[in-house]
Amino acid sequence: MVLGSKMKINGSQIVIECLIEQGVDTVFGYPGGNILNIYDALYKNSDRITHILTAHEQAAAHAADGYSRSTGRVGVCMATSGPGATNLVTGIATAYMDSVPIVAITCNVGTPLLGKDTFQEIDITGVTLPITKHNFMVRRVEDLANIFRQAFIIAKSGRPGPVLIDIPKDITAAMCEFEPLKKGDDGSAALIKENLNFKRVMSVNVPSDEEIKAAAEIINKSERPVIYAGGGIKISGAEKELLEFAEKASIPVSESLMGRDVFPANHPLCTWMVGMHGTRASNMAVTESDLVLALGSRFSDRVIGDPKKFAEHATVFHIDIDPAEINKNIHAGGELVGDLKSILTRLLPLIEKKSHSEWLEKIAAWKKEIPASYSIVKPDYVNPKFMLETVHKYAGDDAFITTEVGEHQMWTAQFYPFEKPRTFLTSGGLGTMGYGTGAAMGAQVANPCGRVVHIAGDGSFRMNCNELCTIARYNLPIVIVLVNNGTLGNVRVWQKLFYEKRYSHTTLDFGPDWKKLADAYGVGYVKANNNDEFEKVFKTAFAEKKPYIVDTIVDIDEMIFPMAIPGKPIDEQMMCWGN
Repeated sequence: MVLGSKMKINGSQIVIECLIEQGVDTVFGYPGGNILNIYDALYKNSDRITHILTAHEQAAAHAADGYSRSTGRVGVCMATSGPGATNLVTGIATAYMDSVPIVAITCNVGTPLLGKDTFQEIDITGVTLPITKHNFMVRRVEDLANIFRQAFIIAKSGRPGPVLIDIPKDITAAMCEFEPLKKGDDGSAALIKENLNFKRVMSVNVPSDEEIKAAAEIINKSERPVIYAGGGIKISGAEKELLEFAEKASIPVSESLMGRDVFPANHPLCTWMVGMHGTRASNMAVTESDLVLALGSRFSDRVIGDPKKFAEHATVFHIDIDPAEINKNIHAGGELVGDLKSILTRLLPLIEKKSHSEWLEKIAAWKKEIPASYSIVKPDYVNPKFMLETVHKYAGDDAFITTEVGEHQMWTAQFYPFEKPRTFLTSGGLGTMGYGTGAAMGAQVANPCGRVVHIAGDGSFRMNCNELCTIARYNLPIVIVLVNNGTLGNVRVWQKLFYEKRYSHTTLDFGPDWKKLADAYGVGYVKANNNDEFEKVFKTAFAEKKPYIVDTIVDIDEMIFPMAIPGKPIDEQMMCWGN
């Protein structure tokens, strides 16, 4: 194809050309009747774009999400109408809650059949309106190219998020004159020319010099500052600036779940995660600080506990690209709205070099306060801390770590020493069980030379273990550490603490036989009943560089400590069972 030359092609081919224009090399999806025209175009263009067939549409959405989180690029998934489209919904909502840019393509029944309860018809734009940045129903093939260009710009601009494009089947077959963009042109200039309102979509607030100076003065005056770093650091690519900033001002860095990989874990200033299952150091630092500098964080309920007691002696200074997050959950004594990388770059020269020696001594003392359970070795079980540290020992800093949702997710956040950005992929906002396997596939496809280790609870893995067929088919060398404690562990903890040990429907004392399942899909399998066995079999499985399940036996009553009781102040932490 000659760049910039017009051609008459059908809607399906326009979809392919637009995807390639946007730099898309891979899409994840599942075919069906109303999207067949696009799948025919994919067949004809298989040398230009790769399609990964998942076992279920939900996994396609999660894979697009994992692709995006691990690369910073827009991930793409697609599905047919009706149940195909609705099966994407959980994955779209997951991306929305964690600000992940994906474009979901669905195809609906033909335009004349819309609104007639046609077979596999669903108003997917209506369904997804609350969980997308924007969505489109394409009514004219002539609008298709511009809609795709808008969708990608919207998905990745400002605070990123998912965008859905729904295309009736007849539109995918209709012919239209198509003019490709010239190399280096993303189409934004033309879109703004056509609709000046589109400029607003792309614009990001830029604080004034006076606002930057005033923020620096507040930071410089603080004696007990703490940084609360969130996923926004990663989205803006501000990890380097955060490190320089923290080191210059000697400010300890606590992290949200989504921010666990934005600051080197082994750095002396890192206090790791804050909140319900945060470290003693992070929670006490926030509680006793005089300044909480929130960077790209949204103050979720899992972080703040009792909002009246959260950092009650501190000024909360909130910096975020999304003005809607300011003063939403916690009152901000100061704010800057804009891109974090740009703001930190402008703040750096104005920040005074400090030592904060007394404050850092307190932080160091709090770091030593850890639960006794961290080091308890049970002869017939694998210790979670040992498990995660062993994974890091052999996988290293470059590996991508994905999780499902539950106890294993919190243990990963608590114990895995993340050193590099975009290496921790987990569902934070929505808390989606079933997320991690798809995300692992997306990360592995996006990074074929990298390694992915998926930490999966046995309850979560039951929800998506059918994707073993996808992993096996594409020979993705993902090592799945199956945390097998025979229970829905996180729910069991709450039943233990608040429901007098009435373990209602949380005990998983029934199948499957994980070895037989692995054998059925042609995936490697090893089992570990204790720490020594785990190190041995994980080392072997990881070295094989092929799909593997490491069945890891963990005590059913293993708890997550520290733990702040929901709704209570985050400094009131349980350090062991019986507090």
